[in-house]
Amino acid sequence: MDLFTANPSAPPAILDRVAILPSGDAAVMSRRFEPDDSLDYFPTPPWATRAVFEYVLKLHTPTRYNFLGTSTLFDPACGEGHMALVLQEYSPTVIASDVFDYGFGEVRDFLTGRVPAADWVFMNPPFNEGLAFIERACSIAKYGVAVLVRTQFKEGVERYEQLFRDCPPTFSAQFVERVPMHAGRWVMNGKTATAYCWLVWITGDWSPTREVWIPPCRRELTHHDDWLRFGGCLNAPKKHPVHELIDFHEKEKTNTLANVRALRGRL
Repeated sequence: MDLFTANPSAPPAILDRVAILPSGDAAVMSRRFEPDDSLDYFPTPPWATRAVFEYVLKLHTPTRYNFLGTSTLFDPACGEGHMALVLQEYSPTVIASDVFDYGFGEVRDFLTGRVPAADWVFMNPPFNEGLAFIERACSIAKYGVAVLVRTQFKEGVERYEQLFRDCPPTFSAQFVERVPMHAGRWVMNGKTATAYCWLVWITGDWSPTREVWIPPCRRELTHHDDWLRFGGCLNAPKKHPVHELIDFHEKEKTNTLANVRALRGRL
């Protein structure tokens, strides 16, 4: 089965786990505007987290990578666990927290509260707080920090003067394919015009930043059960029968479970 296509023969128990959204919700454009006080919650696709392990740490720092299994990994902006659950694939000791209670991990303000000791910090922080998150992470991580950011994060005089000039990352790992991220959910077949990269700081390595590229790996690093584990949803093409279901709800002003189940066989 194609990982990014809904299975029309899937039983109701499976379809209950996959939300199918109208196709008009598909793309997050490169100019993404967020209020100053926004939590900026854009869940990380699981494959994008695996990419930093498989195509950055394993290839370019194999010694460090080999010790990950005995390291404590910390995600201080965990949301609903999209990154932290992948971290558990590489180490049994993972700490997860977030300033907001998304129902996963501890509720903790990473910037002002007490934080646990950690060997590594992996995170996809709010864009507006990215600089502060990186500074705090670098001050507590024993071995390294890996941060998923929009590529445009590397621009700007303030970030240059406060971070990159005196504390440049060890690696800047650019995704050559786009990493679709959507507000509040993981859309498995999503699209985006925004470019992303991993910035990695290795403790004690002060060599000039090494520019590396993460090859196309979305299909390779997407596991067959990710859509169940992470509650992934699909954007439906305009001709998908789900639009008929949506029209029905709007017309009848009802979205009862009985009606949904009665119509599900037509999806």
